[in-house]
Formats: sequence, C-alpha cells, structure tokens
Amino acid sequence: MAIKFQYNKTSLGELNKQLKIRKNALPTIKSKESALRSEVKRAKDSAQNYREQLDKLIAEYDYMVQLWGEFDCDLIRIKDVELSTQKIAGVRIPVLKSVVYEEKEYDLFSAPVWYAEGIRVLKQMSELGIEFEVYNRKMTLLDYARRKTTQKVNLYEKVQIPGYEDAIRKIKRFMEDEENLSKSAQKIVKTRQAQAEAMEEPNND
Repeated sequence: MAIKFQYNKTSLGELNKQLKIRKNALPTIKSKESALRSEVKRAKDSAQNYREQLDKLIAEYDYMVQLWGEFDCDLIRIKDVELSTQKIAGVRIPVLKSVVYEEKEYDLFSAPVWYAEGIRVLKQMSELGIEFEVYNRKMTLLDYARRKTTQKVNLYEKVQIPGYEDAIRKIKRFMEDEENLSKSAQKIVKTRQAQAEAMEEPNND
C-alpha cells in the first residue's frame, strides 16, 4: 500500500499521528487475535464432542433399527429451537437455550412399550445434533473474525507501519536536505555580500 504524503511539516505531523494510532492499536488487535484463536479451538472441540456423543448414542441404539420402522413419527416433532446470543471478543455468536418439542398423546396400553424410550432417545439425539450445529456455526463465525483480525495484524505490521515509517524518514531527510541547502545558500549569499562590500570600500592610499 502506497502511503500518500507531501514533503512538509503538516504531512509529517499527520503521518506521525497515523503511525502512533497503529502502533498503539497493534497489541490490542494481537490480543484479540489470540483470544479468537483460543475460542475457535474451544468451539471446534465442543462441536467434535457433541458429534462423538451423537455417534455413540446412535451406535448404542443400533439394535433398535428394526423397531424404528414401526415407530409413529407423528408422536414427536421439534416445534422451536430457542437461541440467544453472546459476545466473544466482539463477535456475536449463537447459544442454544432450549429445544421445544411438540408431543402427540398416544394410548399407553395399545402402543408398543418401547415408545416412551424411543421418544426419550430421539430427544437426546436431536439435542446433541442441534448442539453440534450451533457450535459448528459458532466456530465458523469466530474463525471468520479471527482471519479478518489476522489480516489486520499483518496489514499493520507488514504494510502500514513500515510504510508510514519509511514515508516519515523520506520527509525528514528531505526537510534536512532542504535546511542544509538553505543554510549553504545563506552562507554563499553572506560571503558574496561580504566580498562585494569589500570591493566597494574606498582605497585609503
């Protein structure tokens, strides 16, 4: 990124101001990046944990696969998934509050005895699956924010701060050269004036 500037004190002051802002902000941005990196890992681990619990539960009730074909799917359905949001390192992420089910009454005497257990297992499976999806979404949002923050760190560290420092050096060098030239010019003018005055002095002889 090319830093636009002019060779004067006003531009030098503005560049110093922008450089100071970035240098002061960099530790905070780095801290945010580190926090986001930790939160991404935590969300990923949690998602993986829920996925493993779900797979384990499915495997545990694999023996009931024949019975599930007889199960009345109208007995239970998910009515609503209640979510709230919380902020982590400035990022709004979803949090599962509860899963609301709608259950249909059935005749306890004529229905298979395992229906009650089946409903309980389906609730458990669905909650694990929803938690997995919520944490997966959380991980995606946090990782996106982490990548954007990393880009900003790199922009400040590798592009903008060196760019501003280089521009400031150029202006200072230019102003020093200009000052030296001005002093040299003044010295030359004074010398010539002195020479001219000496030549104009009347000869006393």
